[in-house]
Amino acid sequence: MAHSCENCKFRAHYDRKPKSLMGRFWRWHINFCPGWKAFFTSQSPERQAELREKYQFTKYPLQS
Repeated sequence: MAHSCENCKFRAHYDRKPKSLMGRFWRWHINFCPGWKAFFTSQSPERQAELREKYQFTKYPLQS
């Protein structure tokens, strides 16, 4: 299943200007967005680690 999170305009805005209103909105939004959860959990553990670091994201811990 393809997720639009990879091409999300709000995410791109965060990548360009993380402290902007839209950037901060997107970062807040991913804490409860079901689409982001599906996208994030479908990624490899290595990619999840990259996303965690890039977006200071701590939800959905790695499954052991």
